[in-house]
Amino acid sequence: MNEDYRKIELIMALRNQGIRDRKILETIERTPREMFLGQPFQPMAYADQALPIACGQTISQPFVVAFMTDRLKLHDRCKVLEVGTGSGYQAAILSPLCRRVYTIERYRTLALEAGERFKALGLHNVTQMVGDGTKGWPNQAPFDRIIVTAAAKEVPPALTEQLAIGGIMIIPLEDTPMNQDLVRITRNEQGYAQEDLLPVRFVPLVEGIARES
Repeated sequence: MNEDYRKIELIMALRNQGIRDRKILETIERTPREMFLGQPFQPMAYADQALPIACGQTISQPFVVAFMTDRLKLHDRCKVLEVGTGSGYQAAILSPLCRRVYTIERYRTLALEAGERFKALGLHNVTQMVGDGTKGWPNQAPFDRIIVTAAAKEVPPALTEQLAIGGIMIIPLEDTPMNQDLVRITRNEQGYAQEDLLPVRFVPLVEGIARES
């Protein structure tokens, strides 16, 4: 089965799972997921499953990437904060759909590799930082959208504070070690509204910068 056919199958599967936004589907189809994987996993790039990457992390299942992106309700003027760059795949999907992406990664190795991929793909509206994602990016706040790609036990206060009025945050929250739910938080003039979206499985959100270099 060739790569183009696998891509078509993936896009059809995403449509069947309720992802109907044409721009999101086109961006996923155009983005070479194999670039974000180590060589042993590249043949599985268009399978709808999470896969291992360096530093004990994962690249999310394409459906989860598409679902989170869809529920952000992006437009081309959005300024987006991503917590957890990982391989860079989610940021690469966000890049064509918004004005600017700011992405934070605690592992320097992952950040450097993702930066090379952004450069190779010409994603000039993605800005990176190695840092503690639970603290957000205060000197670039507020953000119209925030997406967190690791599971927290509770929403980091710094992130809610950095969300603009009218902004949306998507974050996985962990009730127990075996139970995580993706939630959407919307900020309004009165405060914050939260809604559950989907059961998920993410690596944990960890404070601080990783010791590896």
